[in-house]
Amino acid sequence: MNLAEKILAAHAGKERVSPGEFISARVDVVLANDITAPIAIREFWKLGLEKVFDPKKIVLVPDHFVPNKDIQSAEQAKILREFARAQGVNFFECGQMGIEHVILHEKGLVMPGDLVIGADSHTCTYGALGAFATGMGSTDVASAMATGDIWMKVPPTIKFVYKGKLPKHVGGKDLILYTIGKIGVDGALYAAMEFGGEVIDKLSMEGRFTMANMAIEAGAKAGLFYADKKAVAYAKGRGKRQPVVFEPDADAKYEAVHEYDVSGMEPQVALPHLPSNVKPVSQVGRVYIDQVVIGSCTNGRFEDLQVAANILNKKKVNSNVRCIIIPGSQQVYMDALRSGYIEVFIEAGCAVSTPTCGPCLGGHMGILATGEKCLATTNRNFIGRMGSPKSEVYLAGPAVAAASAIAGKIVSPGDLAT
Repeated sequence: MNLAEKILAAHAGKERVSPGEFISARVDVVLANDITAPIAIREFWKLGLEKVFDPKKIVLVPDHFVPNKDIQSAEQAKILREFARAQGVNFFECGQMGIEHVILHEKGLVMPGDLVIGADSHTCTYGALGAFATGMGSTDVASAMATGDIWMKVPPTIKFVYKGKLPKHVGGKDLILYTIGKIGVDGALYAAMEFGGEVIDKLSMEGRFTMANMAIEAGAKAGLFYADKKAVAYAKGRGKRQPVVFEPDADAKYEAVHEYDVSGMEPQVALPHLPSNVKPVSQVGRVYIDQVVIGSCTNGRFEDLQVAANILNKKKVNSNVRCIIIPGSQQVYMDALRSGYIEVFIEAGCAVSTPTCGPCLGGHMGILATGEKCLATTNRNFIGRMGSPKSEVYLAGPAVAAASAIAGKIVSPGDLAT
């Protein structure tokens, strides 16, 4: 069996499972946020139950409209708060919270070998730890909160192997954008994407989280990495549970195998209005921008801010650009502060925000007006995603984002020296 099949078989109590098979499986973590949890909570009460199946395995994170931007978002957060207090589940209040897909693994709540479901499509992020993690609807999450079980169809797995050596300024975001550009937004529809190869072996955990996060942008059910020593050390340093490491068999079957030599890869940019509309940065053309956003559950981790700070150090954001920096968690914010990066950002002319999803979904803290263009390290650039349906969102990694904030147009970091 491959990695996804091994994890699902273990949680279904079976010796083996096959693609297309329907299973009932026991979950390790159930997650919801301030948009999706209120729906799940209402459905939970409709079941007539008084208690969740296991408070330790349920996590509620208000992050999309937090700090609350209006009365409606405040009421949404209140529903989570009151349910969390009554049930004793994991809950992270404003001031302790961060973006859900940054803080769960940061706080050791997800471990290798876990089966994780969340009422958010980017729950697939935790596949970086060798967990099977997938997004589900709020009503499915309500059922899981009550029973601890889910049913699902075992997905086929597509294997992606990356060879060579990553050039300077090229990271996990570039790898996943390049991949989605190759296979399309439905290229892995209801499949598990299994990432491997010598490039992945050397990739940081932050880079792996970024890649797993965007598996959904290829239509995937999950994005998974084998939990190597790097992943196990990361998990053990944060979690209280023991990791369970599953390894794909040498004769595992895959629906397809894609191999890429990335030695000559440039930083990648997704142009409007799909994450698959990808070009090397040198082929983007002259695109002047009004805003840059560096953050989100895709690229709001410490390494991402470090990359941006190293480029912005002793430089100024272009006077025509608003550059918004959003650390993914309080811990990331504190680490960046102690490293001097927050000072670098402010001296460069950036606005630094408390952790929030904010502008990524067009929520707050960076909404676009008609005709404006934004380069973001977020995960989606659909029409109207960040504001006006007549605005444009371009996607890139933190290196290109920081360099473009300085230049006032989309450029590679290497272009700043010329």
